[in-house]
Order: sequence, then structure tokens, then C-alpha cells
Amino acid sequence: MLIRNLTAEHVYLACGRTDMRKSIDGLAALVLSKFQLDPHQPALFLFCGRRKDRIKGLLWDETGFLLLYKRLENGQYQWPDTPEDLLEISEQQLRWLTEGLSISQPQAVQKGTSTYSF
Repeated sequence: MLIRNLTAEHVYLACGRTDMRKSIDGLAALVLSKFQLDPHQPALFLFCGRRKDRIKGLLWDETGFLLLYKRLENGQYQWPDTPEDLLEISEQQLRWLTEGLSISQPQAVQKGTSTYSF
């Protein structure tokens, strides 16, 4: 059962380790203080802990925050380790990530620009 359609204009990955004991307020404060972004924007912010087997997502839906949580039963997320970085990823990269794959698939066809002019 789908409760409602959730949309985000941006998906951000907080690279490195995040204390997974943080709740909504702690993650929103992290977005504001560490990355200087407004946690109330239409964006999904993703965080991963030391073990890399679970992620938390923070999403504002105009009436309040949603805290999303996913744990892999087997394996680990391919999470970037640079602790100060915030990466913006595409919907495709988000799908890869939630399936336990790397966000940079070497065999994926990269977007290009047209070399033809009309």
C-alpha cells in the first residue's frame, strides 16, 4: 500500500560515516551545519553508518519530516568514504545504491551531448 507519492528534486549522499543513533532533528541539524543546506528543501538526504549495512534518509514533505531506514540483510552498501563530501546523485544511482551496487557503474552508458547540429 502506497501512502502517498513522495518526490524530491535532489538526492544527496552524505559521504563518510554518520552516527546512526541520530534521529530526525540530529540529521536535519547535520544537513544545516555541516553542508549549509536547508533540510526543508524538496531533497532526500542519505546517511550511512560505520558498518555500511544500513542507511537513513531524511525527506521533508511540506507537512513534516520523513525518516527512512533500510538495512541490507546480506552485504554492505558501496558508500563513498570521503567524510567532508556531499554528493548529488541521480535517480538511477539511488536505485543502484539501494540494491547494494556502486553509484558509479563502469559499464553503464554515460549521458552525452549531441554532436550534430540541425
